[in-house]
Amino acid sequence: MKRRLDGILERGDGLFDGFFEWLEGQYDPDSGGFYYARSSRDSGEFVPDIESTAQALNIIERCGLAPYLTEDMKKGVVRFFQSRQDPETGYFYDVNPNMRQDDVMVGRALGYSLRALRKFGAEPLYPLPGSSLGDAASSFPDYCQSPEAYGEWLRSISLANSWRGCDRLCNSAPYLAQMEEEKREPFLQQALSYFASIQNPETGLWGEGAPYVQISGTFKLLTFYSKFEVPLPRTEQIYNALLHALRHETASDMCYIRNPISLLSAIHVPMTEEELTEIAEITLDNMARLKRTDGGFSREIDHSPPAPNVAQVKQGEYYPDMPAAVPIGKGEVEGDMNAGTQAVLIRYSLRQFAGLDEQMLPAAKVWLSTRLTSADG
Repeated sequence: MKRRLDGILERGDGLFDGFFEWLEGQYDPDSGGFYYARSSRDSGEFVPDIESTAQALNIIERCGLAPYLTEDMKKGVVRFFQSRQDPETGYFYDVNPNMRQDDVMVGRALGYSLRALRKFGAEPLYPLPGSSLGDAASSFPDYCQSPEAYGEWLRSISLANSWRGCDRLCNSAPYLAQMEEEKREPFLQQALSYFASIQNPETGLWGEGAPYVQISGTFKLLTFYSKFEVPLPRTEQIYNALLHALRHETASDMCYIRNPISLLSAIHVPMTEEELTEIAEITLDNMARLKRTDGGFSREIDHSPPAPNVAQVKQGEYYPDMPAAVPIGKGEVEGDMNAGTQAVLIRYSLRQFAGLDEQMLPAAKVWLSTRLTSADG
């Protein structure tokens, strides 16, 4: 069985052939950022965006390539994120004005930008939202004015689509994290009490929708629990729900492939070697269906979504707070940065489950050797 698992993981590594050449092609030295997809760059209609740049850095770091970044590239990344901060609010925004209207994107951009800047020893240029400095504190959402207002806001979020709804719920975590501990505690208790009251006792999942939609929503809430180092409840039920979905549902989105793996990493439920082998085989078979000829991976089975902030909504579905689209690509059959960072995370998570070291991807070694040889020449 161990030999079979090793063979499955080795075949999975082969899916990354050409991936790092694709990643390199997304970099824009002028801005210091990364494009979302090939069509983002080639069409001339888009510019590098915050999420794609942060995701590219995550790939570079996870694959052991960070030590090989040049000083010019590090300075470029810092310049990119600092240029995206609004001096009036302290938030970080992409150039598309619709992005400012999507609270999920705004919240994520704040976290992405701060982590990236601090990774390179840099800081924001202006006071952050909620800071005691300047007028930035006024940019905290209204629901953060009191624990009671926060509780009302939590209960107002529709979970008809678990993925989107839970994404909005956990988007409040960065604001709570910036509060002093004494002030944060009643807000945190509002959230944890509400989440406990609406968790499905049989599956351990939250919200409504197809099984993978509920799993994706649960993964989103996991980020809230993890932020405040609170254990995720009903982990055994979640594990059984994950196994059932893997065996019986069609994974048509890279998130449907990655989110179960990330949940497994968090809940620490013991897996038999037979279960792990089955999980790895199903996962990598699903991932192979999203590999593209340009070397990258697509988020969705038919194409790369042009506006990732509405990719959670499938055709014919609707939810009350549907955001305006923020296109960052043309939506072609192509690799995109969102799927790429998830594919890399899946690979390293499966190796961790199997008790293997974080060996650099063979494709990364090949790409790196050609760059080092070229530099020496």
